[in-house]
Amino acid sequence: MKTIYKAAALALAPMTAIALTAVPAAAQTKSGLAVVDLEEAVAKSTAYTTAISQMQTTYKPQLDQVNTRRTAIEADLKAKNEALQAAYKAAGNKPTPAIETQYQQLQQAQQAGQAELQRLTQPVALARAYVEEQIVAKLDDALKAATAKTKAEIVFKKGATESFAAGADITPQVITELNALVPSVGITPPAGWQPGGQQGQAAAAAPANPAQAPKSR
Repeated sequence: MKTIYKAAALALAPMTAIALTAVPAAAQTKSGLAVVDLEEAVAKSTAYTTAISQMQTTYKPQLDQVNTRRTAIEADLKAKNEALQAAYKAAGNKPTPAIETQYQQLQQAQQAGQAELQRLTQPVALARAYVEEQIVAKLDDALKAATAKTKAEIVFKKGATESFAAGADITPQVITELNALVPSVGITPPAGWQPGGQQGQAAAAAPANPAQAPKSR
């Protein structure tokens, strides 16, 4: 599963836990063929939805700051773009050195705005990556358990399948297994933690932590 961690993410999207219909332990695919969406399984797991809800509160100051700065940056870029369009129209829709300068300033403002938002969202994005990595560490085990219980012999990616019967989708079963394997996760990464289990130099110099975050697949 590819991580959802993106440094340029602007804010966390509120997510509501989705009630899943219980699947009988004896449920199985009729043909031995199954499909699964692993990203959906992680996103709908109890540990993930609970963690995202907790992050909305824990990181509220950062999220509020991001939203405030994003609004201000967008307003500034809009004003600069409108001024550029007006200048271009006044020049008879012909490029001039002055208009070229305005265009370059607009580009610089866009780049600066993106860099600022990326910096502001980094703590939140890092926390989300930490949450995901803890769950993904158990994803293989969850898939194997769901595959065994449904007696599926071959499992395809749901997104790459043209059509399939409703009973062939074992994503709900994977979610059930994930909930049992990872009932909850932490939302605060250890000092120096980076996606992939990489630790910063400062953390590497410290004594090993037995609760170190698991590596992603």
